[in-house]
Amino acid sequence: MIRVYLVDDHEVVRRGVASLLETDPTIEVVGQSGSAAVALHEILDLRPDVAILDAHLGDGTGVDICREMRSVDPSIKGLILTTYDDPDAISSAILAGASGYVLKKIEGNSLLSGIKLVAGGHSLIDPTVASRVVEQMELQRKSLDVICELTPQQRKIFFLIAEGMTNRQIAEELFLAEKTVKNHVTGLLARLGLQHRTQAALLAVRLKGGDGSTSVASAPPARRVG
Repeated sequence: MIRVYLVDDHEVVRRGVASLLETDPTIEVVGQSGSAAVALHEILDLRPDVAILDAHLGDGTGVDICREMRSVDPSIKGLILTTYDDPDAISSAILAGASGYVLKKIEGNSLLSGIKLVAGGHSLIDPTVASRVVEQMELQRKSLDVICELTPQQRKIFFLIAEGMTNRQIAEELFLAEKTVKNHVTGLLARLGLQHRTQAALLAVRLKGGDGSTSVASAPPARRVG
């Protein structure tokens, strides 16, 4: 018997999934909740085999629950069930120790099979989401290659853009003419295949390591004081 705990802040969805699981004699729903705080407490008390977690809750996320519960008991498997096919979200879920990430459009029989796979120690990722993650990783790799080919000055400008600095602020920071910075920014965006500064800022954040340090050489210089 596979013991399952359900977490979803939409009661209708939660009850629907529970009803589906109860049609399988090998699966038992041992508890359910719409609150992240309540769910984490009950999961650690009940110790189910699999926790099906909604990605977005009113007071937290399924990823946070997964991380916390597995830090206490790694034997509990986490399966993220969501409407969002977001590559960043699945990366966060995997880092949190989730065994699966599927979209709510999944067919009932596929969800039942997926729960059994996850309970058996296998991984389950929705093919649509998986392909987007691969695409994002490839795009990030290409962007990193381009950034590594930039001059030290260009890399400084790139990461200062990520800090939200304007062309004028960057010019003052690096003792350059504002027009020179503008030309650099235009060239950087073109080489990276980006259309605006916000995209460059997001890319820079993704290229930073988990400890906040940049993964490429020549990060921005220390700020001047005064």
